[in-house]
Amino acid sequence: MEIDKDKCVGCGNCHAVCTMDVISLDEDGKSVVNQDECVECSVCYRLLRNEGYWPWMVRAIRQMLSFFRLGYLAEVDVCPTGALNPPVLEWPRSLRATFSDPTTIHPGTGIYGRGTEEIKSNDVTGRLRKGEAGLVVEMGRPGIGAFFRDIEKVAMALARLDPEFETQNPVTHLMEDTRTGKMKDEILNEKVLSAIIEIKVKLERIPEFLKVLEKVQKEVDTVISLGAASRCLPDGSLPHMEWVRKAGYTLSPNGKTNLGLGRPLFKEMEE
Repeated sequence: MEIDKDKCVGCGNCHAVCTMDVISLDEDGKSVVNQDECVECSVCYRLLRNEGYWPWMVRAIRQMLSFFRLGYLAEVDVCPTGALNPPVLEWPRSLRATFSDPTTIHPGTGIYGRGTEEIKSNDVTGRLRKGEAGLVVEMGRPGIGAFFRDIEKVAMALARLDPEFETQNPVTHLMEDTRTGKMKDEILNEKVLSAIIEIKVKLERIPEFLKVLEKVQKEVDTVISLGAASRCLPDGSLPHMEWVRKAGYTLSPNGKTNLGLGRPLFKEMEE
């Protein structure tokens, strides 16, 4: 995001809504964006209404009020002069918006968001079969974000165990080689709000992958959240839970179970 200093009056409303807390007042009393840390989520632009006032008028009113030791605070959900200016993003900076702005369609997957369609469609698509588990490794959060250099570290650590990277995942599309997890060099210094690595593994190998994540998380400058999924057994239990417990972890009790009521797009052979 860019801020037009000819229009900015330094009201500070955009500071409070920035998901990364990277907008501040410059020495001239006008707002400025830390371009290295901005993830191009456009939350400030979408959230703040442009009142369309002339900058000179707003400044004149403020100056007059200050003479009487009075002040004027604009409503918190407005940009009085429309100073926020979404730039035309070129590659590789355009990746920031692709992963951080929920209104942007990923050119590789054709859908919105950071990952593939939710696992709730598994009973129709058959992405996970019997004996398999899906692991979702989410890196970054609002206020922290994640550089692709850190995402690469995690992807390469996982790749050493030879998982199956989800082919329709946006992060997978950025890998030079899924056998190594190596990302394209030109994207390593790009930062996003968060990104998701999706892999498929055998159920019994879950502890191995959790051990690798436990080790590599100490080498990255962001947070890692893990999700696990598998097909329900006939009694309604989830087979991946046993292997997660064996790895020494306790699953959150607010997980969800989805019933596949759609028309199956695959046929699974009975063992």
